[in-house]
Amino acid sequence: MFLLECFTLKLQGKDWPRLNDTISNISHAVLSTLPMLLFRSTEILAYVWIYDNLRFVDRPWDNPWAWILEMLTVDFLYYWFHRISHETNIGWATHHVHHSSEDYNITTAVRHSMFDHYFKMLIYSPMALFVPPSVFYAHLQFNFLYQIWIHTTVIHHLGPLEYVLNTPSHHRVHHGRNPNYVDKNYAGVLIIWDRMFNTFQEEKEEVAYGLCLRNTFWNPIKGQLYYFALMYNKIKEYPEFVNKLFVIIKGPGWKKGYPWRFPRDRLPRVERPIIKFDSNLKFWANIYVMFHFLLLITFYCYTICDQLGTFQTSFGLMLFMFYSLYTFGALYDHKPWSYLLEFLRCLSSLLVIYLTQEHVGLRTDHVTVLNVIFAESSLGWIFLYMKNINIYL
Repeated sequence: MFLLECFTLKLQGKDWPRLNDTISNISHAVLSTLPMLLFRSTEILAYVWIYDNLRFVDRPWDNPWAWILEMLTVDFLYYWFHRISHETNIGWATHHVHHSSEDYNITTAVRHSMFDHYFKMLIYSPMALFVPPSVFYAHLQFNFLYQIWIHTTVIHHLGPLEYVLNTPSHHRVHHGRNPNYVDKNYAGVLIIWDRMFNTFQEEKEEVAYGLCLRNTFWNPIKGQLYYFALMYNKIKEYPEFVNKLFVIIKGPGWKKGYPWRFPRDRLPRVERPIIKFDSNLKFWANIYVMFHFLLLITFYCYTICDQLGTFQTSFGLMLFMFYSLYTFGALYDHKPWSYLLEFLRCLSSLLVIYLTQEHVGLRTDHVTVLNVIFAESSLGWIFLYMKNINIYL
């Protein structure tokens, strides 16, 4: 789908998605699934336990009217989960990652926080009182899959469907930092919820994507965690317990004397022309990062679908993924220690391959090729450092 979007963008005379932003989006997607290495299906088990022990009724799974009602219920609860995620500070701490990209394409759809899914399941948990787990998860996956394709700029308007469905146009508004677009269009599939609860906004002006408090870094680990640090520092500013609590439950940017939600007229104006944050690498360095990033993602896809044995093995792999994604972010952020980080990442990759080849099922010839790649890459970074060759733009 992403490749089709890129092809269509070229046909429309638009720029392709930026590589640094695309790698950032997919890095956040990987980070959002890393807890699965340690806590596989914890939220599913919790839902099943509630259904098995506390459900009110037994509903037939194959009743078409029940499926329609459950689809509407999932979408309705998604609207409120999404709204709470924007209009409370603790919710925004788990959700802001999805909005932090200043580009808007299919890969933006998978840019999520490590904590977002668990907060969402907390909102959905009452459905376990009357909806079978298999039916609930079918609707949940449909709701998620529907929302992937609306993260695009290649589709403009869809005529009468705009009145009922959440469309790319409606969701572009949702991702805008334009003052009149902020906290609008929370819908998942059906835009009728926004029309009912007065949170609908039509797309009228060019959308400036990203956060009002803009990120000026690519590091995905920092992107996942920095807002919690901001919130913690804000809590420490107030001696009164009630104000500490308000920092958590009231809207992002709240301060004493402000209403629940940050005043719209105090939001920063959008500069024209829109200038995106961009720090980049030379062409050949971009090719290197893209190649090694694809190797890492391929390896991760093997590990996430495989039972890796001990808790220690899974935890070690999680740390390796954290370190690798941090290193790619450091390269794009032009950190002075990024050469050393990448050199050490290549060396540690040799160790990880050695320790996991049996669990992952790598063939001997594949192991040999990977060992050569990472060994030569390690030597390459020594050469770049000793010759003082700059990779940054």
